[in-house]
Amino acid sequence: MPAPPNKPVFTPNERFKYIAFNKPFQILCQFTKETGSEKKTLAEFEFPKNVYSVGRLDYDSEGLLILTDDSRLNDALLNPKHHHRKTYLAQVERIPGADELKQLRSGVVIEGRKTLPSNAVLLEADPKVPERDPPIRFRKNVPTAWIQLCLHEGKNRQVRKMTAAIGHPTLRLLRVSIGALKLEDLNLVPGQWTYLSTDQIDLLFK
Repeated sequence: MPAPPNKPVFTPNERFKYIAFNKPFQILCQFTKETGSEKKTLAEFEFPKNVYSVGRLDYDSEGLLILTDDSRLNDALLNPKHHHRKTYLAQVERIPGADELKQLRSGVVIEGRKTLPSNAVLLEADPKVPERDPPIRFRKNVPTAWIQLCLHEGKNRQVRKMTAAIGHPTLRLLRVSIGALKLEDLNLVPGQWTYLSTDQIDLLFK
């Protein structure tokens, strides 16, 4: 039977480590460098031994990433049957109209498959996010806008593909929450990480 609403579907074990990380721009979500590549990896950040990322953020995406050495957490967070919620901020080219936002909410077709309905909101003001190094490319005659997207699935580069499908390429992408665990409440600057308490782990599933 499915878990009751707002109840955790996962019970942490004190033998394991549970970590929240504010992933910076241009970091691979792996610990081993690819042959011949100069791209930085998670090995730069002095994590405890044997932890790995639960899911991924693209090399050019930023924000909340969970790491653990508890294999149970991978299924609890990533199995599609749990319809787990993740919230993103996407800075896009040009300002989407009502029809384009409606497309995002109802689902768009990417690679022959329609995405699940999502909550897409055009933000009236720029969110408070850290400056990125290097900054996004600005084009003098092309305005940008910020969209908040809440998804219940996590296909490869899904947010970028969704905004591209409605004609608004993503310039910057940050994951700002997983469940009810919000990056802003963790007080982590890009590149910092912290161990999660039991209460914070519960928030992942609310």
